[in-house]
Amino acid sequence: MIELKNVTRRFGHTVAVDSVSLTIETGEVCVLVGSSGCGKSTILRMINRLLPRTSGEILVDGEEIAGMNPQQLRLNMGYVIQGTGLFPHWTVARNIAMVPRLLKWPRDRIDARVEELMKLLDLDPATHAGKYPQQLSGGQAQRVGVARALAADPNILLMDEPFGALDAITRESLQMEMLRIQQQVRKTTVFVTHDIDEALKLATRIAVMDQGRIIQHDTPENILRRPASEFVENLVGKQDRGLKLMSLRPVRDLMTLHTEPRLTEPGVEGLKENDSLRLALSVMLWQDLGEIPVFNAEGQQTGVISRDRIIQEGV
Repeated sequence: MIELKNVTRRFGHTVAVDSVSLTIETGEVCVLVGSSGCGKSTILRMINRLLPRTSGEILVDGEEIAGMNPQQLRLNMGYVIQGTGLFPHWTVARNIAMVPRLLKWPRDRIDARVEELMKLLDLDPATHAGKYPQQLSGGQAQRVGVARALAADPNILLMDEPFGALDAITRESLQMEMLRIQQQVRKTTVFVTHDIDEALKLATRIAVMDQGRIIQHDTPENILRRPASEFVENLVGKQDRGLKLMSLRPVRDLMTLHTEPRLTEPGVEGLKENDSLRLALSVMLWQDLGEIPVFNAEGQQTGVISRDRIIQEGV
């Protein structure tokens, strides 16, 4: 879907992006991670032509973007930034509808799309559609920003530190929301962050950057198991890589299945099949449990997960 070939960007004598080559497959979530000033956001802005490149090629769906109309290119790319960039004098509904209105969609189609996206992002249309951005919490405003980026059903989603200004609880909630949405809509996504834990949680593949170059481009598991350099090793953390690996595996991988789903008495706590092994181990250590029940999406108990098995096989 997106291909960079030896792309360089200079600002005067400063090289911000240094001969970067990167291929992002259709439906993939590629997370660019690294310290501030390493060139992550510059790459994002070159992909949608907000910044020109100094040299190299950028192709989208096999076509060099230099020959494309920049407005048409951007209309096919949702763009989400830190701080949302919402128009303060427009309502939530109008902000979300911005690109479909530019594309001259019929009014009923726009209204239906706005309602669909607000529900997808867990925003009640009846409550929030007529509000203005200043009437929203930070998390709600960021959800509106994501909905606006998805409004015209673009093939590509570009996200530049979208959750960086949010508190930890809201940030984690929106990360889970992004995972849920990606399972449903499968957008080719380029996501910029400086947070390695966020990258590990969201990425199909991670591109680790330093001083304008990609040091390693690989799956989250391979980044953790086989860091390509001391820089990457320090970024992912030397001491807690085992726990980070556990965060990549769902409980369903190691649970003992019941022959048939069981109904459980009200009040019995457990884990969901898609919860991470890291969460499962944390819960069992905190509650001093040897095992804990596991539930499917319908609330049926489908098995159990044991602490010993997680410790023996979790990484």
